[in-house]
Amino acid sequence: MTANDDFQPHATVRLAFADEAAFAHVTDPVHEDLSAAARVADSLFLCCDETAGVDRLTPVGAGHWGHHTHFNLGRMFDLPDGPDGEMDIEGLAADGGWLWVVGSHALKRGKPKRDEHDAAKALKRLRRLERDPNRFFLGRVPLAQEGDGVVRPVDVAGARRAQSVPLAKKASALRKWLADEPLLDAAFALPAKENGFDIEGLAVRGERVWLGLRGPVVNGHAIVVELDMKTAGDGHLKARKLDGKTRYRLHLLDTGGLGVRELTLDGPDLLILLGPTMSAEGPGRILRWRDAIDDATSGVIAADRLEWLHELPYHAGVDHAEGLEPWPEAGERAFLVIYDGPADHRVDHHARTVDTDVVTLPPR
Repeated sequence: MTANDDFQPHATVRLAFADEAAFAHVTDPVHEDLSAAARVADSLFLCCDETAGVDRLTPVGAGHWGHHTHFNLGRMFDLPDGPDGEMDIEGLAADGGWLWVVGSHALKRGKPKRDEHDAAKALKRLRRLERDPNRFFLGRVPLAQEGDGVVRPVDVAGARRAQSVPLAKKASALRKWLADEPLLDAAFALPAKENGFDIEGLAVRGERVWLGLRGPVVNGHAIVVELDMKTAGDGHLKARKLDGKTRYRLHLLDTGGLGVRELTLDGPDLLILLGPTMSAEGPGRILRWRDAIDDATSGVIAADRLEWLHELPYHAGVDHAEGLEPWPEAGERAFLVIYDGPADHRVDHHARTVDTDVVTLPPR
């Protein structure tokens, strides 16, 4: 059942994937499992949450991007679960010659296989919570010029080096920084899609980093965590102490119970792509948080600074909006929307292509 049958995109963009390295360790093909997007000129970076890397497409023709290349982050970082361990990348952001990457930092619950498990074994799997250590990644890689308008992520570019916050098999710096926050404490013990702690949005300006949480949603309010990063003495990234106390700010926004799926800076504002927190189906909506970069303290954002901009299509089980990125060739207020689990009419399985939407948002 479609929520808004009258939805018509401003335009469509076809994305083509071909690099076999990106498909080697995934259950769902990359083009059917996109979770984030970031663009730098003629380089469109995307990711599949099952891999340990990012994918780059470049223009092929009008409304068509291809020349697919996969970059394994395990070759740039010593990942605790190795270069093939799932990172569950849910956020990408490009700024100042860096590509920032964040994993979900979420626990996951075991899933019963209905055609293989009896009732007792299915229950045993559901009781099991798993911690994939690569999911607890937050870092950045330098972008080096490869051609006219095309850049590539590298481990070293001049004085810039690939950096991440410290992470290990059983430890995460980000979780440690947030450990004493009462609004998040209970969520750390819950898995993703059950109102557990789950990062799905990322925006960056300079060394200020905003992380949008799919969960938890608190009393109908979505949460955005803000960090101010620096390079520590050992070369890792570290969040500065803010107000002489915590290493983070919490911003709560009344979203009617929806969680964050993506963050995109738009001048001084943050555009927030929203969707259901739990695994149930629900609407995808775009919200503007006015003058977000001016908020220098934790708190609940006033309702008059939040503006609902757009409702996206959704169908049962498909077209889950996961990425939002400016798309200037389609107009000044045009944005590309990518989907996880795209509907069949979007996908050519043989050619490994998927059709995405471009929407036009109202001016500020």
